[in-house]
Parts: sequence; C-alpha cells; structure tokens
Amino acid sequence: MKKVLVASLALSLLTAGAGSALAGQADRNTGCGLGTMLWEGKADGSVISQSLQATTNGIFGNQTFGITSGTLGCEQPANIIKNDRALAFTRDNLDVLARDIASGGGETLDTLAELLEVPAANRSTLYPRLQENFNTIFTTSEDSSAAVIDRIISIAG
Repeated sequence: MKKVLVASLALSLLTAGAGSALAGQADRNTGCGLGTMLWEGKADGSVISQSLQATTNGIFGNQTFGITSGTLGCEQPANIIKNDRALAFTRDNLDVLARDIASGGGETLDTLAELLEVPAANRSTLYPRLQENFNTIFTTSEDSSAAVIDRIISIAG
C-alpha cells in the first residue's frame, strides 16, 4: 500500500512539472481534430491534457476528415487531391503517363488534364512545362501516383 502511495505521489509531481515544460508543445503533439477543439482553452499542455486530446481524436477518428476538409483546427494541404478518379487513373496509367509527359502530349495526359479540370485553352502551355520538368515529376522509379500528381499540380499552379 505504501509503495502505491509513493508511486502515485511521484507520478503527480512528474505530471505537475511536465505541465509547464510542455505547455507550448500541446498543439504540435496532439495535432488537430475534435479532441484538440473540445479541450481548447481547458488544456494546460500537461501530459494528461495532451493524452485526453489525443485519445479523443483517436476515438472519433476525425483527424483525416479535418485535414481533408480544412476543419477542426486542421489546415488543408496545398496540393490536396480532391479527385479520387484522377488518383486512380494516374495509379493505373503511370508508365504511359510518364511517356506522354516525356513526349509533351498524348491521350493519357489529355485524360489526366480533363480529370484535373485543366481548361483546354491552358493545356498547350502546360504540356511543354510538364515536359521540361519531367525529372522533377518523376524523381525515381518508385514514385507514388499521389506524389506524381502533387508535382504536376505544383508545376501547373
């Protein structure tokens, strides 16, 4: 019984000391999400506070939603892919798309531009830019289709 009391007291002291030391890290450690929003203003940056935030985020599984929608205190990535069909198309046609970009045009590149809603009038200037940046778009043979689309969107931007 005495050991449990001593352990509890030690844990309380460690937690109390950690609160002020970690106060600035709470947002960085727990990220965004419902737990972070619910505990906002009540969170003191302590391990317990951060654990409650992270547990709430984990139970409700809402960080992915927050990130993709830009809600719940999350920031939306600059090059988020909003079109699942474009991602699936790129994944299924990555080799042919690489060939089209290398040559400066082609049916696969036209289809991807359509899926990404690039206006037809802008494609004649976009395709040569993509061709010039082929080595930036395809850095290794292991590039994921999501990384390729992110790079294409960055160049098209």
